[in-house]
Amino acid sequence: MNHIQRKSIYLSIVIYLIATTFYAQETPTFADGENPMPADKKWKLVKNMSDEFEGHKVNEKKWQISGQGWIGRAPGLFVADNIKVKDGSLQITTTLLPKPVIKNKQTFTHGGGFVGSLKGMKYGYYECEMKANKTFMSSTFWLINDTSKEKDCDKRVTELDITECVGEITNKAEWMKYFDQSMNSNTHSRNIPEGCDYAKGSEKAGADLGGKVYDDFHVYGVWWKSPTEILFYLDGKLQSKVKPPANFDIKMHLRLVVETYNWNPVPEDGGMTGSKEDRTTTYNWVRSWKLVNK
Repeated sequence: MNHIQRKSIYLSIVIYLIATTFYAQETPTFADGENPMPADKKWKLVKNMSDEFEGHKVNEKKWQISGQGWIGRAPGLFVADNIKVKDGSLQITTTLLPKPVIKNKQTFTHGGGFVGSLKGMKYGYYECEMKANKTFMSSTFWLINDTSKEKDCDKRVTELDITECVGEITNKAEWMKYFDQSMNSNTHSRNIPEGCDYAKGSEKAGADLGGKVYDDFHVYGVWWKSPTEILFYLDGKLQSKVKPPANFDIKMHLRLVVETYNWNPVPEDGGMTGSKEDRTTTYNWVRSWKLVNK
C-alpha cells in the first residue's frame, strides 16, 4: 500500500468517525426520566441549525459571523477574527482593541463575537454545551426573530434567552449578585408595531449552577413547546416553565454571542488581564431538534 492509499484510507476513517459522532445522537441531552417526548413522536436533529464544530473553520453555510447588521453594544465591537473553530469546539475570545474604534458615533474599546444561524425555525428543542469566559463580557446562547424578513404584526421582536452570564460582576446591584454562577434565562416581547395587540414585557427564569459559569461545561437547553410554553433545562434536567409575555409563534434564529452589557461596565483594569483561555467562551456543540411523527 503506497502513501497516497494510506492517506486516503485515513481520511475516510476520520470522515466516518466525525459523521457517526455527529449523527449518533438520537435525542436531546436529558437526564433519566426527563425526556418530555410524547409517545407517538420522536426527536429529529435539524442539521442546518446544529454543529459539532469538528472542522477547522466556521461553516458559513450555517453560521454568519459578522453580526448581520448589528456591530455590537458599545464598548464591545463584534470582531470576526475573535471567532475560531479549534480542538472540536467553537471559541469566541474577548479582546482589548489595539486602539478605540468609532462607529455609528459610538466608541468601541473591546472586541467580542457574534455567531448567528442563517436558518431559523419555529418551536423545537435547542441546546448547547458551553463554558463561559472569566471576564466582565458575556457568554450567551439565545434565539431571536429576524424582523427584516417579517411583515405586519410579525415585525415585532420575540427573543428567547436560554442563558446569559458574565464571568466577572462589576455591578453591585442585588439582581446581579449571582449572574456569574447561574443559568439566566428570559423571554422578551418588544417593538410592537402600532395597531398590533401584543403585550410588551419580559418573563424570566433562572437556575443555580453550583459554581462559577467558567468552572466547567454545562448543557443549556430550552424546549420551545408552543406559543405559550417555554421550558428551560440545565444539564438535562427541567428547571422552570415560562409563559412569554406575548405569543412566541414567529420563526427564530440561534445566536451565540459574546458582548458587553451597559449594566456590567468595564472594570478599571480593562478586564482583559487574564490568559487567552480565561478570556474565551467555548461551545463544544450546538444542536437543534424538532418533534416528528414516529
